[in-house]
Amino acid sequence: MLGRVSITDTGNDRDVRAPGLAALAGLVADETRAACLLALLDGRAWTAGELARHAGVAASTLSEHLGKLVAGGLLAEERQGRHRYVRLAGARVAQLVEDLAAQVDPRPARRPRTLRAASAGSAMARGRTCYDHLAGRLGITVTDALTAHRLLSPTSGPEQRIDGEDGDAGPGAPGTPPRDAGAGPGTEWLSAGELGGSASEERATGFALTGAGLRWFHDNGIALDRTTRRPLARACLDWTERRPHLAGAAGAALCRHALDAGWCVRIGSERAVKVTAAGERVLAELLGIEPAALH
Repeated sequence: MLGRVSITDTGNDRDVRAPGLAALAGLVADETRAACLLALLDGRAWTAGELARHAGVAASTLSEHLGKLVAGGLLAEERQGRHRYVRLAGARVAQLVEDLAAQVDPRPARRPRTLRAASAGSAMARGRTCYDHLAGRLGITVTDALTAHRLLSPTSGPEQRIDGEDGDAGPGAPGTPPRDAGAGPGTEWLSAGELGGSASEERATGFALTGAGLRWFHDNGIALDRTTRRPLARACLDWTERRPHLAGAAGAALCRHALDAGWCVRIGSERAVKVTAAGERVLAELLGIEPAALH
């Protein structure tokens, strides 16, 4: 994914990753390429023409930029007939782009020129997708509710994974009661080893699903992807709220289920989503979220 950015030996004691990091930064350090990466955070595949119009540049100019992003491993390319589609190369790239965007002042450099632009900005701040999970005030509200109900635990401990090698998620698999961790009902959470990850994969991610959280996902028909090696739960810094929302396999599963079940619907042409009346009822029932908090 990101490994195609070349690393060369400089012949001195400087970290050998420095040239590769500089090359990677150079890929992002262009406003047109940055605009494309941010647009592709919606998780869809875009044509070169769509991205050219979005970025406000000629198709020939955009094609050159896309070539650099594909060669650098940030974008994946596919062709269907005469059309060329590109998408982010994966969740790691989406995480990189979102983390970088979170360091930028969320206030626009200039006021929106039209009411439509102002409305679109408000909708994105209220609720949106961040690649494949919920973000904005909606994402933060859901994350806070999961934490308040002890379904999600802030942690600096080992990363939770679902092992994609043999499909066995270990004793903590959804639907299997976890061992009592001695923290009281609903507060137990499982280590990476118990979820099928190896000790070498353990690192801090900011969030962990508790045993009650794993059961909550299973009982509500929210299927966790057992084929991925991405973290089960991860904190993603929200660039508008400046607080972490739930990402990782659990965040993706929740977002996918919310859209498929009609709890949320996409609005506009970007990443904005809104909660439906049915979604308000379900979120109030399952997580105690007041409808007013979703508007």
